[in-house]
Amino acid sequence: MLSSRRTFIKQLGASTAGAGLFLGFPKYLLAQPPGQTLARSTSPEAQGVSSAGIAAFLEAVAQSKHEFHSLMIVRHGQVVAEGWWAPYRPELRHTMYSMSKSFTSTAIGLAVHEGRLTVEDKVISFFPDKLPSEVSEHLAALRVRDLLSMAVGHEKDSTPDIRLEDDWVRKFLSLPIKYPPGSTFLYNSGATYMLSAIVQKLTGQRVLEYLRPRLFEPLGIEGMDWERDPQGVDTGGWGLRVRTEDLAKFGQLYLQKGTWNGKQLLPKAWVEEATSFKIQQPVPADNPGAKDRSDWLQGYCYQFWRCRHNAYRGDGAFGQYTIVLPEQDAVIAITSETSSMQGQLDLIYEHLLPAMQAQPLAANAPAASTLKKKLGTLNLPPLPASKVPALAAKVSGRTFRLEPNAMKAQSVSFQFGKDAGTFTLKDEQGTYPISCGLGQWKQGITSMPGTPPNLVVTKVKNIPSAPVAASATWHDESTLVMRWQYIESPHHDTVTCRFEGDTVRVQFTNSIVAMNPQAKDARPELVGRLG
Repeated sequence: MLSSRRTFIKQLGASTAGAGLFLGFPKYLLAQPPGQTLARSTSPEAQGVSSAGIAAFLEAVAQSKHEFHSLMIVRHGQVVAEGWWAPYRPELRHTMYSMSKSFTSTAIGLAVHEGRLTVEDKVISFFPDKLPSEVSEHLAALRVRDLLSMAVGHEKDSTPDIRLEDDWVRKFLSLPIKYPPGSTFLYNSGATYMLSAIVQKLTGQRVLEYLRPRLFEPLGIEGMDWERDPQGVDTGGWGLRVRTEDLAKFGQLYLQKGTWNGKQLLPKAWVEEATSFKIQQPVPADNPGAKDRSDWLQGYCYQFWRCRHNAYRGDGAFGQYTIVLPEQDAVIAITSETSSMQGQLDLIYEHLLPAMQAQPLAANAPAASTLKKKLGTLNLPPLPASKVPALAAKVSGRTFRLEPNAMKAQSVSFQFGKDAGTFTLKDEQGTYPISCGLGQWKQGITSMPGTPPNLVVTKVKNIPSAPVAASATWHDESTLVMRWQYIESPHHDTVTCRFEGDTVRVQFTNSIVAMNPQAKDARPELVGRLG
């Protein structure tokens, strides 16, 4: 159940400052009105969750290749554990990628409840002025239901085709539909975009604005934003940015069948409809047993996935999750960067599910102390401290003129101090400095071209400057390595600067590419000489 702010403070006292895990109440939420925050439990054991089990999960994460950025575990409506791996922090938003889809689905559910449409409505009925000259039988048959369940009938995801156009709706409707709508599953972010476009067509509001009074404000979700297409329509299938607690609230709303503080924000019938099995994903013919091991083969709903253990989830690329566990009366929210989302779910099933018991557990002070210690030190380590070579003084304050390059960058320069350094790139649009702590994180804001690295390259509006935490180390006497962590996204850049005489070579590798050995960063190597 939800509790008031006064009760939180009386029970728990002041919260721990900084990053790490909070077993109290995060300071940044204290200003929110009562009832808009999730209650905090006095201990995991009070809600039937083992502190030792959570600690084992964190240890397994530390030993894995998964890079977690935040974690929140909610049991019986109360937060039993929450943590942020510094330099990530609770007040920061995080790029959701396809976790955005579940919010778009929610907007459709609200619009259905308000009588604006039904899931049986034909898609072409909303856009008569954007139809191709010949409307195929399959396009004519396409329903809202088919968009929701990723059963459009396309042979391939429509997103690459629509995202480089100025009119995404028109392009989507022009694409051939090979299979009868509703007959085959194909993950298709363009389908979710069309749901967003339908909401805006019917309401005159972006999905973000339509949800504000109906969902975001009642849940106390603030500061969210959403990327838009060239026509000003929210991208729908990706591009939403919210905080970790916002994900947990969203999952708790669904776990509570749409109720919040005694009010029915979302119809119970829609919650059940949106999270129940609708269509089976293709199971490999040569590996039928894969279905027993994969959370991507348990069936798809209305922009939610079914999971093993009778759970369901919204998720986004690289590990952005809202996992709802009805049998355990629990919600788990995660932001992260990983190349194996299944591996993350496997760790949850291995460690966190067994940690949840039906009844409250006896207090376990040693386990709670161990958990608190682990969670108080959650962090992504900066690049290691290193000896600053004599070269640093020689290049500090100097400008390197760049050879012609595809980025149209004109120059790079360096400025080094005792414990920090600044890298600055200049192009015809402006200058872009990033300050790095030497052996430590230094935080700032950047609009550096090409950053942060993003899964969907597209013509969108409203991509803001990116908060960044940066660190640097001297790999050797002539090689400077920087890590730029974009702390409202899952991603980071590794930037290597190699000095030789009066020349510098700057190589970019984003973390998406780093997870794929066959890939190469789209940004060219920059070659510069002292001017």
